[in-house]
Amino acid sequence: MNDLPIDKDEILNELDLIQQNDLKYSDGRILGSMCTEAHPFGKEIYIKFLDSNLGDPGLFKGTKSIEDKTVQIIGKLLNLDKAYGNIVTGGTEANIMAIRAARNHARKYKNIKNGEIILPRSAHFSFKKAADMMNLKIIEADLDENYKIDVESIMDKITDNTVAIVAIAGTTELGLIDPIEEISKIAHENNIYFHVDAAFGGFSIPFLKEAGHDYPEFDFKLPGVCSITVDPHKMGLAPIPAGGIIFRKKEYLKVMAVDSPYLTVKTQSTIVGTRLGASTAATYGLLKYFGRKGYSKLAGRLMDNTYFLKESLEKIGYNVIVEPELNIIAFNHPTKSPEKLSEELEKINGWKVSVANCPKAIRIVLMNHVTKTHLKEFLDDLKKLY
Repeated sequence: MNDLPIDKDEILNELDLIQQNDLKYSDGRILGSMCTEAHPFGKEIYIKFLDSNLGDPGLFKGTKSIEDKTVQIIGKLLNLDKAYGNIVTGGTEANIMAIRAARNHARKYKNIKNGEIILPRSAHFSFKKAADMMNLKIIEADLDENYKIDVESIMDKITDNTVAIVAIAGTTELGLIDPIEEISKIAHENNIYFHVDAAFGGFSIPFLKEAGHDYPEFDFKLPGVCSITVDPHKMGLAPIPAGGIIFRKKEYLKVMAVDSPYLTVKTQSTIVGTRLGASTAATYGLLKYFGRKGYSKLAGRLMDNTYFLKESLEKIGYNVIVEPELNIIAFNHPTKSPEKLSEELEKINGWKVSVANCPKAIRIVLMNHVTKTHLKEFLDDLKKLY
């Protein structure tokens, strides 16, 4: 730290220079991220609530009421009449909260001390963090030939120590939806906590269904579903950080609660103590601003771009791994490795793609900042590298 104050213009100039090293979503070169540029209206609201702390809701009753309303809106979107939960930092915190609720519930009501969680290989790495933090054993379910969780594999892996089953609605690598309805029945019949990680798909599947797309049930319509992760800062266009965790029952929050005697509430269930209210307020504002019709239009446009990219890739001669279910495409060059193609794409025009691991492939996420113009430029470069 410097001894004397520095003029703010000098500081801002320094920060501008540093920020030039960051990629911009608006350039359309970020093709592997599930995040995107926040909507301008969301940014406007965010600034208004920068000083609010949801960790001490008695001091910020207005912001807390916004969180309560936001949780209810998202709950109804996921077919839950009375929802419980929080707007948190992102899918990782939401998933950790879900697994913590499952572990504590099993510990209290089933006396399970050496817990296990069943999840597919396609699950997000946040579950590894959750298992490590809570001393749980991960039991990996098999994937079928379509890279979705194998239902029979789940049946084979249930034991007396199973505290939770996890399925995905919009896998990180391929954007696929696991057979959640079948898994829900298994979880319900065996009285096992069932969590759906819909961090990506939760803000698009309901709207795509309304727009006429055919998708299987994945939410609280299914009696076995206990909690769902959904991230407004992905398809919801909310500013980072804005994740969501929605529980079917209040008891799942209660089993995680710890005393918070020096705050304006008696207990706290979230992982983070001091919680920014700005992202919650921005999420609420955008839910009202877009409405169901606005989000349906957005999701539909991104799916149109997805189909356009898929068909164009196949015309060139690239191999598309699976039929896209959401706005993610995974593909391979006939002879080059994904890693090699990724390097060449970055060198030729600064394209930032990601490489999926299961299976190995180039992975493109068609987010709001990726326009059809960007895609045409990308396809032109892919032709050169074919």
